Amino acid sequence: MADTGTAPDPRARARRRALAIGGVVLVGLGVAACCWRWLPGLYAWLSDPAAVRGLVGEHAVLSRLALGAVNALQIMLAFLPGEPVELASGYAFGLWEGTLVCLAASAVASTAIFWAVRRWGWRLVGVFFDRSHLERFGWLSNARRLELLMLVVFLIPGTPKDFLTYFAGLTDMRFGAVLAITTLGRIPSIVTSTVAASAFGDGNYAVAVGAVCVAVALAAVGGLAYRRFEARVRC
Repeated sequence: MADTGTAPDPRARARRRALAIGGVVLVGLGVAACCWRWLPGLYAWLSDPAAVRGLVGEHAVLSRLALGAVNALQIMLAFLPGEPVELASGYAFGLWEGTLVCLAASAVASTAIFWAVRRWGWRLVGVFFDRSHLERFGWLSNARRLELLMLVVFLIPGTPKDFLTYFAGLTDMRFGAVLAITTLGRIPSIVTSTVAASAFGDGNYAVAVGAVCVAVALAAVGGLAYRRFEARVRC
């Protein structure tokens, strides 16, 4: 495993984590205040897929950059769920463009995380995660075929992909391999979200419900498969 850096003093780590969480809370409060003021009108607008897609059509580049930036920020913050952004991408841009926007955002975020972790090591990772997370996946760093195992883990729905993106920077994996794995490995989860949202926007509610059911089933089966896979590899 690559040099993880000296673990920060618990109090320093707690301060950094508090600052990070405080920043997110402040942003969340700002968003909540805006929603309180404009949510009724926003909800009415979002209920009209033609109006949403008309707006993003008028601002083709800016709308995609904005949603891609939000998606990249979500990945970098790690503890925020990615599904709402993926659903928004599918709803606004459709299946193919929504998927491409999410994949591009993943590539940008993964690149930033990888090189930041290589620069600051555990001092950065410790802001978001405890040592127990690192120890839980320590078996990966000792695996003979680390890159292949990382890809398998990424392709399994329900695994902590955002943590693994940070974890990859602590290993000896090559940047190209990490970028490919962290980007392409997100395709199954992204596609299920964008299919559901795109179908809902097109009025194909049966397809949308079916996609959600498939996503839930995949997450459940993936969780069980991952636990068995982890137990087998540890042996």
